This record gives sequence, C-alpha cells and structure tokens, in this order.
Amino acid sequence: MPTLHLTGEPDADRLLSESPLALLIGMLLDQQVPMETAFAGPEKLRTRMGGTLDAAAIADADPEAIAELFKESPAIHRFPGSMAARTQTLCRTVVDDWHGDAAAVWREGDPDGAEVLKRLKTLPGFGDQKARIFLALLGKQYGLDAEGWQRAAGDYAEPGSYRSVADIVDAESLAKVRATKQAAKAAAKAAKA
Repeated sequence: MPTLHLTGEPDADRLLSESPLALLIGMLLDQQVPMETAFAGPEKLRTRMGGTLDAAAIADADPEAIAELFKESPAIHRFPGSMAARTQTLCRTVVDDWHGDAAAVWREGDPDGAEVLKRLKTLPGFGDQKARIFLALLGKQYGLDAEGWQRAAGDYAEPGSYRSVADIVDAESLAKVRATKQAAKAAAKAAKA
C-alpha cells in the first residue's frame, strides 16, 4: 500500500493512501482551493458521513444532505454546493460504470497507460489536464505500473518536475510545486502583456 503525504494531516493522508475513492474525490476537489485543502476533503466527508467513505452511499444520498456536509464548518470546498453535486456525480459514475470500485478505473482488465487516461477523462470533472495529473500521481506514488503511463501522463510524469500534486511527498516538495506553478502563471501573464 502506498503512503501518500499530500495534506500534512495524518488521518487525511492515511485515507488517501488506503482509499482509491478518496484519492479520486481529492483530485476532483483540486480546483480553486489549495491542494492540501482539496485532498483533505475526503477525510472531512468520511468523518461527517459517520466514518465511512462509500461510493454508493454518497451517490444515493439526498443531494441537499451532501451539500450540507460540504458546507459544515470548516467547509470541504470554497464552493460547497457545486462540489458536493460533482462529488455525487463522480460517485454515481463509479457505482454505475465501475461496480462501486474506484480502483477499477485503472486496474480492471489490466489497461495500459493510454487506456487509463481515456477512462479517467470519462469521469465527471476530469478534463485532459486533471486526468494526466492524476495518472502521474498513480504512476509516481500509487504503484500503478501500467505500460506507457509515463507517455500518457506527458510532462507530469517527468521525474523531479514538481509540476503537480503527483510530485508532492513532503513540505519541501509542496513548496517546489507551488513555486513551479507561480512561475508558470507569471510567464503566462508576461506573454499576454
């Protein structure tokens, strides 16, 4: 079992390490909030749901009840209503398309990297870039050894690139990822000017 260190919170990191669903939900939440906040979200949701994180339970729950869990202080996301709905939709897809097993997305049928990327891109909330980052996270830290995952993940698979959450293993690597992202934003802003 991998040991992830994405949040700085032992319980949240343990859940991400043990639960493929938690990892998927964390990746879904990783937008417009700090990475640690996004990936700590599944642990908050698990706790608020009575200590279990189950795709079917989330998918079948009353949408207003899930939204309230997301809004409870501290909020799971800065956009709790929309992210609660997206999380339910993701869980419904895991239940309907993957038998309730999030890991089946990257394990079922022994897929190669290109197929895993294709599957990830069919998930609600996973565009091309998010799917590539998640594939790199699976390959770099979660033990995925699908043939060609590096090629499918693109630049995010590059060792020591510090481009994304796939490269975060401690506070120092988190700082490097943040610096890389800030430099990219500055370069993009300069190119527009």
